[in-house]
Amino acid sequence: MAKPAKITPAPIAEQQEQLEKVYVWELPVRIFHWVNAAAIVVLLITGYYIAFPFVGATTQGEAYYSFFMGWMRYIHFYAGFIFIINLIVRVYWFWAGNEYAKSRPWRLEFWTGLFETAKGYMFLPNKKKHYVGHNPMAEFSYWVFMGLGSILIILTGLYMLLEPQWGTTLSATVAWMPAVFGNSFSIRGLHHIAAIAILMFCIIHIYMAFREDWLSKNGAISSIFSGYKTETKHTHGDDDDDKQKDRDKFKKAN
Repeated sequence: MAKPAKITPAPIAEQQEQLEKVYVWELPVRIFHWVNAAAIVVLLITGYYIAFPFVGATTQGEAYYSFFMGWMRYIHFYAGFIFIINLIVRVYWFWAGNEYAKSRPWRLEFWTGLFETAKGYMFLPNKKKHYVGHNPMAEFSYWVFMGLGSILIILTGLYMLLEPQWGTTLSATVAWMPAVFGNSFSIRGLHHIAAIAILMFCIIHIYMAFREDWLSKNGAISSIFSGYKTETKHTHGDDDDDKQKDRDKFKKAN
């Protein structure tokens, strides 16, 4: 009986030559990511406490002696404004950043890529391309949850903040909301629903990031700290041509 042929792995040096570092996430994108993550954690904890107080005041008597709920509200408001400012900066970097900071849902390739990526996740026959940055499904989830979801949670949050100050100039900016979303109770409910949706997005996002890092071995987790991913040469052709051009420009500049 013939012995099976022995497969000799390629030398380590040769394997390393087939890999290269690709600068994917620029510093503003990484700062946005971690500021956004910290703000969301603080907002979820303080928001949950405001809705369902799980710790009582340490001082007996009048509420103003401890002001615990008041501090929770203040922290929630300040974290909310940080969340808003951070999101505005990210919208600006959508235009000013490199190709990996952008998304183009108006292109046909985005939707065909989304369809093929979805089939890949469902273990169906597909023509999913290799994406160095976010794949179209990831981009779509950002548009839905961090885009529309953030707008909804910001608007409803500002309404609840300014509602006690009705008649002021600031409250006039959200006076239209009851005509669209209903009464104060409905707006509060939408705020909670948006918060739960963003929480679920974050859980799935963390899982998918670790999954990508494990399956692709491309440093997906470490890239959000360093900005660099490890990619195999000649696989970039599967990515968008615009992103390949952006990589070439970066290499020439460095």
